[in-house]
Amino acid sequence: MHPSKITSNLPVSDIDAAKGFYTDFLGLEVEEFNLGWVARFTHESTGANVQLVTRDADAPVDSVLSVHTPDVEAAFEEAQRRGYEIVFPLRTESWGVRRFFVRDPDGNVINIVQHAD
Repeated sequence: MHPSKITSNLPVSDIDAAKGFYTDFLGLEVEEFNLGWVARFTHESTGANVQLVTRDADAPVDSVLSVHTPDVEAAFEEAQRRGYEIVFPLRTESWGVRRFFVRDPDGNVINIVQHAD
């Protein structure tokens, strides 16, 4: 696989309640997106960011990392070839990403994702 970016998925109970801490206090003033259950806040000049997740909208489990790749199909095939547990099948989501979840050897769930852009 060729990861282009890795984002940690920080669990929060309420994105709107957490938003002020990350935007006002930590200075991550740019809301890149907010789907209500997942949002990313970024510092405009440094690019530092955090992704907050309450509960995945479609998957039966939550992921701890999102690994962005330009070829999610190849990553999916490689994960299967290696015998890794696929905990959420490869699919295209309504918000425009194509993704699957795989479990690492220690039980962590990783979101492997390709954005349409």
